[in-house]
Amino acid sequence: MRLKQSLIIAITLVFTTSCVSPKVYKDLESKYASLKQENRKLNKDNTSLLKEKTATLNELKQLKAAYDEAIAERDQLRSDFAATKSNLDNLKASYAALEKNSSAAITKNSQKNRELLAQLEAKEQALAAENERLQKLKQALEERSGRIAELENVIASKDAAMTQLKNAISRALTDFEGKGLTVEQRGGNVYVSMENKLLFQSGSWAVGTDGKTAVRSLGNVLAENPDIAVLIEGHTDNVPYSGNGVLTSNWDLSTKRATAIVNILRENTAINPENLTAAGRGQHAPVATNDTEEGKAKNRRIEVILTPKLDELSRLLNEQ
Repeated sequence: MRLKQSLIIAITLVFTTSCVSPKVYKDLESKYASLKQENRKLNKDNTSLLKEKTATLNELKQLKAAYDEAIAERDQLRSDFAATKSNLDNLKASYAALEKNSSAAITKNSQKNRELLAQLEAKEQALAAENERLQKLKQALEERSGRIAELENVIASKDAAMTQLKNAISRALTDFEGKGLTVEQRGGNVYVSMENKLLFQSGSWAVGTDGKTAVRSLGNVLAENPDIAVLIEGHTDNVPYSGNGVLTSNWDLSTKRATAIVNILRENTAINPENLTAAGRGQHAPVATNDTEEGKAKNRRIEVILTPKLDELSRLLNEQ
């Protein structure tokens, strides 16, 4: 937008001070069209990044739901196994009783003995079928338990890795404690929150010296953890943006601030740019009331959300 305004001013000055040749006018008009096309591309890229973020969060939700479903299925198999074993024990007891009665009845009634033998044969067949079913249930239960154990190990490993990451970040940013910076681990993710007083001047998206030092320290830790997705969210308070220039709203400001943090992280060439996502939330995700100055200060922040990639967990859930 700044380039567009500069171009319009330049055209206006040229028209007001001298005659403009058709060639110069066409050149200016071509530059304006190019800038306009670039602006549309940037807007399209931003929309794609937001969609990718939403898709990633939905995938994580689906994986967790599939894990819960696997636990329920494993528990049902255990219940079926116990019921089948009880039925087998009853069949064995019945078989023993029939066998005893058969031996006593042989001397009294051969017809009765044949009936008992037929019943015994039927019981043996039922017992064999139940044994086969029990064996299949046992095998299915063992397989399901093995998969559950694998899932639990993967989840535990991811949680442990995120705990180590959180501790590493806390150590790297210890000099900024009490300056509007917090590091927390919630729901399997690590959240690094930096209030604007550490990063930006009011209405600006240029990162100050202390802020750059903090972000670069964070980047050094992220460079050693390539399997982490990094979402940078910009947030503002609810006071409408009233400045002049290229900004149009709090949402615009929050997006530019998030992008400024991404640009500093990208200075570290060891960080994979594909792991980075910038998003602006404006005033729509406050963490405190906007009725006090203290609350507004907490809402004016950058949140860096670190999420483990779940490729291995997805593979286990998709296995037959």
